[in-house]
Amino acid sequence: MAKKETKNFILRVDAETMDAIEAWAADEFRSTNGQLQWIITEALRKAKRLPKKKKENGTEEV
Repeated sequence: MAKKETKNFILRVDAETMDAIEAWAADEFRSTNGQLQWIITEALRKAKRLPKKKKENGTEEV
């Protein structure tokens, strides 16, 4: 399996929002970074903005 490439970026978040994200991450047993990745991925999925995944046989998953 190919390793996913990641990109780093700086995100400014107000203290109250960050406290809420950190608490949510702790409730879900995730790191804060992992929680932010999950939130973004879920938002992209719901907006149908994620690229379609390819199955091993070469067809696309919906």
